[in-house]
Amino acid sequence: MGGTRPKIGLALGAGGARGFAHIGVLKVLEKENIPIDYIAGSSMGALVGSLYGVGQSPANLEKFATLFRRKYFMDFIVPKLGFVAGHKAKEVIRMLAKGMKLEELPIPVSIVATDIKSGERVILDHGDVATAVRASIAIPGIFVPEKIGDRLLVDGGVIDRVPLSVVRQMGADITIGVDVFYFQTKPELYTIYDVIMQSMDIMAKQMVRVHEFSNSVMISPIVKQKSSLDFSDVESLIRRGEEATMEKIEEIKSCIADWKENKHDIKD
Repeated sequence: MGGTRPKIGLALGAGGARGFAHIGVLKVLEKENIPIDYIAGSSMGALVGSLYGVGQSPANLEKFATLFRRKYFMDFIVPKLGFVAGHKAKEVIRMLAKGMKLEELPIPVSIVATDIKSGERVILDHGDVATAVRASIAIPGIFVPEKIGDRLLVDGGVIDRVPLSVVRQMGADITIGVDVFYFQTKPELYTIYDVIMQSMDIMAKQMVRVHEFSNSVMISPIVKQKSSLDFSDVESLIRRGEEATMEKIEEIKSCIADWKENKHDIKD
């Protein structure tokens, strides 16, 4: 066999501000010495996952999250294909990603986006990190789609909320999925942004795919409503990510132990 332990892939899901819970997940995985060999992310999962893949520590990501303000990301324009141009977002991401390309990252990262014209899932695994992430976070109707090549790309969560199959295809023996989705049945809708995000949540609710993978663990940190556009309580989201991961840590370790036990010619 090619190694003394399984390759572990982390699939980080879409969910707007709720995706800051991914930082708590990473904090616990590092603390518990669970190595991550591959990362795939959709939307906010693409942002957090790519920055971790670049080499940003969970502590740095937490600091960034607590300082986050929408005004640093949102450059509003006269609406045509979206309310937000996305140039500011891309530049902030490029700075945090140190101007790196996906193929240069120490941990391989694949970013999921949606081709708004063809309806196809697009997996980005090379090229500018900031451009790929900007495509994956392009919430339809809010962000102007990102053009890459001949494709017009929008939010990865539209087509693949938690990209477990992507990280499996990258070579993972064990997959850890993090689903930060939560559907509110009686939302308060005050603005067009609320309407768009509720519509996205309805679509995600209807498009859930059941992944029947062996050696997979799913972490679901969000247990009560938290608006996907509410960035005011980042600390509690990160903490919930930590708590949910601790609840699953023995299951993860058991998957690793079982994998080793089933590979008779692997010795610790």
